[in-house]
Amino acid sequence: MYEIWLMLNIVWELVLLHRWAVAAVLLGLALLWAAARGRSGRRTGPTFALVAAVVFPLAIVGLPMLFGSSVTEARYGPDWLLVIGSAAGAAMLAGLFAVPVARLLRTDRNAGARPHPPLSGGAAPRA
Repeated sequence: MYEIWLMLNIVWELVLLHRWAVAAVLLGLALLWAAARGRSGRRTGPTFALVAAVVFPLAIVGLPMLFGSSVTEARYGPDWLLVIGSAAGAAMLAGLFAVPVARLLRTDRNAGARPHPPLSGGAAPRA
């Protein structure tokens, strides 16, 4: 149990040490979501899942290298818990950035199309 408490303290100290970077990432994420707010988001679930699925295994290998370690040095359960939890967090953050970007880059295919005639029982209007 002590190892988990130590791990949580290390993560908390890293957040405090880099609080301006954490604040900048959260602010950027909020601004990005605000810019994409009016866009259609019906099919953003696959975007999130694809980006998260790609980032997760890369983060499992890459995140320990940022701290001068490697995956082979994770020998105990808390070590693996930290590596997998950090990779899941990185994958979720990448997915949260990808969804509004996908919304902003999405083009409306029906922008120049004529509207459909009304669905009423009467005859269609003459042109």
